[in-house]
Amino acid sequence: MLRRIILLVLLLPSLVFAQMTPPTVAARAWVLLDVGSGQVLTAEKPDERIEPASLTKLMTAYLTFAAIKNKTLSLDQTVPVSEKAWKVSGSKMFIQPLLPVTVKELIHGMIIQSGNDACVALAEAIAGSEENFVQLMNKEATRLGLKNTHFENSTGLPHPSHLASVRDLAALATAIIRDFPEFYPIYSIKEYTYNKIKQPNRNRLLFIDPTVDGIKTGHTDSAGYCLIASAKRNERRLVSVVVGTTSDSVRAQESQKLLNWGYLAFDTVKVYSANQAVNEFRIWKGAENTVKAGFLNDFVLSLPKGDAEKLKANVVSQQPLLAPVAKGQPIGTLQLSLDGKPVGDYPIVALEEVPQAGWFGRLWDAIRLWFKSL
Repeated sequence: MLRRIILLVLLLPSLVFAQMTPPTVAARAWVLLDVGSGQVLTAEKPDERIEPASLTKLMTAYLTFAAIKNKTLSLDQTVPVSEKAWKVSGSKMFIQPLLPVTVKELIHGMIIQSGNDACVALAEAIAGSEENFVQLMNKEATRLGLKNTHFENSTGLPHPSHLASVRDLAALATAIIRDFPEFYPIYSIKEYTYNKIKQPNRNRLLFIDPTVDGIKTGHTDSAGYCLIASAKRNERRLVSVVVGTTSDSVRAQESQKLLNWGYLAFDTVKVYSANQAVNEFRIWKGAENTVKAGFLNDFVLSLPKGDAEKLKANVVSQQPLLAPVAKGQPIGTLQLSLDGKPVGDYPIVALEEVPQAGWFGRLWDAIRLWFKSL
């Protein structure tokens, strides 16, 4: 049962500028996400299922990185090129059945050159077939909480059931940045040569905005021109997703517009420092009677300029909270609102370990809990 513990009003420093109106974006759907806080800063049709085109390759890359991390695949491993991979339609890195190709080369061909052939070859290397790999893609989508995503192939080629939402795609991009920082810099490489064929990265923002360091373009006739872009200015990272634009230049222009607005219209506020106690919760059957709750890392929010002093928080504890409790275990929720509108719910965790009490302490607390339930 959840029990409300306390209402905190956070009196944060007042910011100077007034809130800016979100820009008008010439796209079918879009979203702008603050990676540090997980906040959606602005969106249009964020949960509508759309055709993701080559943005699909983020999931293919995610599973490839995971396979390397789990040592079921290695960067210098040579991968056979099947006839299916060789003949797949769409954009290619131009692998050939008789030309050896490594996992490292395929990753670069998939990310920089958007090679459909690279995707199929990696899928077959990881799962034996593209069909088996698609099952892994959908399983991983479920694990990551991508509620409006379903894959039918590893490439993004059109299929009636191959769909995603811009919110899901932003979450997937964030997962790559968070879970595989050793591979993410590949997304900033501006060109790649394989088989004596040099191809540029199709993400125009890499060439015009030095703060943009990824992440993926996509295009089919039915999907339009799509782009997931990420920028890091100072320590703050934003991810934008635009889909269904009319040209390569428009997707870059509209993405740049969203990113610039996100940095101009919002400030980052540190609400709590790492390991700072947000509150202390009652704990039962433990060696201690209370446990400190907070965040293991700095907790920051993007807030409209001038609105930080209006932020309010409500702390909710899981009750009854029973020992043992491990450090880092979720034990409550920080509910934030701004001007009466919800900002988000954020899990707070135990900042310390609390082992079980001895048999007498557990028995005593069991009796007390029984009386409280009457």
